[in-house]
Amino acid sequence: MRRLFVFLSLMLAGAYAHAELPVSVVDALKKAGIPQQSVAVYVQAVASDGPLVHYNADKSLNPASVMKLVTTNAALELLTPTYRWKTEVYKNGSVTNGVLDGDLIIKGYGDPSFKAQEFWRLLMSLQQAGIKQIKGDLIIDKSVFEKNAGDINTFDDETWRAYNAPPSAFLVNGRSTSFKFTADEAAVKIAQEFELPELQIINNMTLEQGACGAWRNDMRYAVNAFDNRTTVIFSGSYTPDCGEKYLELSVFDDEKYAFYTFKKLWRELGGKFNGALKIQATPSTAIKVIEQASDPLGYVVRDINKWSNNLMARQLLLTMAVENSGAPATEAKGCEAIKTWLANKGLRFDELVIENGSGLSRLERISAEHLGQMLVSAYHGAVMPEFVASMPILSKDGTVIGRLKDSLSNGQAHLKTGSLNGVNAVAGYVLDANGHRHVLVMMVNHVKAAASKNAQDALIEWVHQQP
Repeated sequence: MRRLFVFLSLMLAGAYAHAELPVSVVDALKKAGIPQQSVAVYVQAVASDGPLVHYNADKSLNPASVMKLVTTNAALELLTPTYRWKTEVYKNGSVTNGVLDGDLIIKGYGDPSFKAQEFWRLLMSLQQAGIKQIKGDLIIDKSVFEKNAGDINTFDDETWRAYNAPPSAFLVNGRSTSFKFTADEAAVKIAQEFELPELQIINNMTLEQGACGAWRNDMRYAVNAFDNRTTVIFSGSYTPDCGEKYLELSVFDDEKYAFYTFKKLWRELGGKFNGALKIQATPSTAIKVIEQASDPLGYVVRDINKWSNNLMARQLLLTMAVENSGAPATEAKGCEAIKTWLANKGLRFDELVIENGSGLSRLERISAEHLGQMLVSAYHGAVMPEFVASMPILSKDGTVIGRLKDSLSNGQAHLKTGSLNGVNAVAGYVLDANGHRHVLVMMVNHVKAAASKNAQDALIEWVHQQP
C-alpha cells in the first residue's frame, strides 16, 4: 500500500507541474530566436516532492560547465569537505652540511590548488629540514595519474588558452601564465603576474584612445616555443579606458612550468641547483623528507564553481578515481565513481555521460530533471553548506556578478552557469519572496544559445516571485 501511495503522490505532483514555460521566459526566447524545443527547464521547491516546472526536462542535453555541479557534489560527499591533497618531497642520497649528494624527488597527488606560494612554502620547509644545495637532478613523480590521463586534443582552436590545459598529478599554478594589460598616456604595458625568466614578452601593441569595448577583439598573440624558452608576441591596440585586463595562457607544459618555477623559487630562497629535470616514479631507495597538505576540499570547490575552473574540475574527477579505484587514475574510473555514488543514493541517470567532469566537452550529457533531482538531494545532504557556498551568488560574485543587479532577486540565488558554442545553461538554488528555496535548472542547446541569458534571467525572477 505504501508503494502505491508514493506512486500516486508522485503522479499527482507531476500533474500539477507546469507543462508550459512561464510567459516571460517564452517571450524572451522568442526575441532571441530560440525555439522552445531546444530548451529544457526544471524547477522544484526543495521541500516539495515534485516539480513546479517540468518542460522538456527528460531530454538528454549538453550542460556545459553546469556539469561541475555533479563533479563537486560527488567529491564533497565521497571525499568529504575536509579532504586535503598531499605533496611529498623525497631525497635519494645523503645530506652533509646542507648539501644533498643525489636527486630531489617531488611526488604530486593531483592537488588542483597548488600555487606558486604553496611551492615557495614547500621549498622553504625543505631548506629548514637541512637541504640547501642539490648536486643531483630534480625528479617529478606524476605516477598517481595514468600517463596522459585526460591529455586529449584541445577543445577548440585556442591551443594556448589556459582552459585547454590537461590535468597533471603535479600541477603548479594551473600551469597558467596571467598576462596583465595596462596603458597610460605613453604606452601599452604587458606584464607576467608570476614572472618566469624562460618566458619573453614581445610587446607590439599600439596605444589607442577612446572607450573600452571588446578589447580581446583588438588584440592578437602568437606563441613561439623553443627547447628552453618561449616567446609570446602581442600585437593590436589597447586603450587606457580598459584599465587592467588579464589574459590566461598555458605556454609551457606542466613539467616545464613546474621545473622553471622550482628553479626560480629555489634560487630566490638562496638554494643552489644546477641539475636537470627527470620525470619518473620515486626510486625505492628514496627517503621522504617532508609532506605538505593543501587547503581542504570545502575551500577548493569554491574556486572551481565560482569561477568555473575547468582544469581544477578535471583534477577533482581524477582524484575521485584515485580514492575509489587506486592509482593510476583515469577519467573513466572517475566517471564510474560518480555513477556508483549516484546509484547508491537511488539516483539512476541512464543518460548521464561524463567525459572529464568539467563540462568542457561536446560529449557530456545530463537531463534537466536528473540534475534538478541531484540538487534537491544535495540540499538535504550533510555537505549542503559547503556545496551551496561554492556557487556564485547572483549579482555578487563569480560568473553571475553582473546579472540582475537591479532586480529584487539580487543576492537571492546561488547559481552555476555554463556556456559553449551552441550551449548555455544555468542551475542552482533560488530563494522566493517568502523565503522558500527552489532548485532551478535551465539548459539550452541551440546555435543561438548564447542569446538565452535574458530568458534565464526571466526564469530566475519568476521563481523568486513565487508566492
